[in-house]
Amino acid sequence: MTEKEFFYTIEKTAVAEFKDKGSRFIAFAFPVAAKEDFKTCLATVKVAHPKATHYCFAYRIGLDGNNFRSGDDGEPAGTAGKPILGQLDSKALTNTLIIVVRYFGGTLLGIPGLIAAYKTAASLVLQVTPAVQKQVELQYRLQFDYTIMNDLMTIIKQYNCTILKQDLQLFCSMEIGIAINRAEQVLNRLADTRNVEVQKIG
Repeated sequence: MTEKEFFYTIEKTAVAEFKDKGSRFIAFAFPVAAKEDFKTCLATVKVAHPKATHYCFAYRIGLDGNNFRSGDDGEPAGTAGKPILGQLDSKALTNTLIIVVRYFGGTLLGIPGLIAAYKTAASLVLQVTPAVQKQVELQYRLQFDYTIMNDLMTIIKQYNCTILKQDLQLFCSMEIGIAINRAEQVLNRLADTRNVEVQKIG
């Protein structure tokens, strides 16, 4: 079992709160799959907390480790986004977004205080939503005649493939995810099935 066969993420949204010297830090964790999800989640949080002073965040998406972002939203540079991202990385999470909303309580916390507060809020929200291990999947498009639908569904169920999209007419198209450690077996089975065209995507 190599590292690349699996990744860790969260499946449910969660909320946690931390208070320090009158300031409230409310952390939200969201499962996300694309940058667009971040914009949607941030807009939702801003609607729920229109009077907050800051909306700081960090996310990591994908498996190559290069798709991440963090933001301090007016807090001193490096005091909010980086500590939040650090909590995601400490649990090796991806496809995960944390937004921490701050209501200023009137007392300045200073640089170390802010770093500690944002780190703690992010840590707390990750404690209330369990990390889940998921298999890395390769994506394929299948095109086939409707008459072999049952044969294909048998293979898909047997190997726990994920059906991502399907268009079932007389001539059918289906996009599936195959666990990386089972791909060879599944592709061999598909190759033995008549009248199916298999194409790798993504």
